[in-house]
Amino acid sequence: MDYQSIITIEPGKRSGKPCIRGMRITVYDILEYLAGGMTETEILEDFSELTSEDIKACLSFAADREKKLFVVTL
Repeated sequence: MDYQSIITIEPGKRSGKPCIRGMRITVYDILEYLAGGMTETEILEDFSELTSEDIKACLSFAADREKKLFVVTL
């Protein structure tokens, strides 16, 4: 998924954390809700401005960041 048109980073908004479409809802917020057991349907009911594609973009963004992590051994 191409999340670049959905996930935005603005220095003055939420301390520069990745947000959804310029809103104040961060990728971290969505991941926390999912990790806490909320379903996609529950999130969409609580945040009517979000779409299913927004949630998929958060997961794709997180997966991409994870892929870029690596461990340096000393």
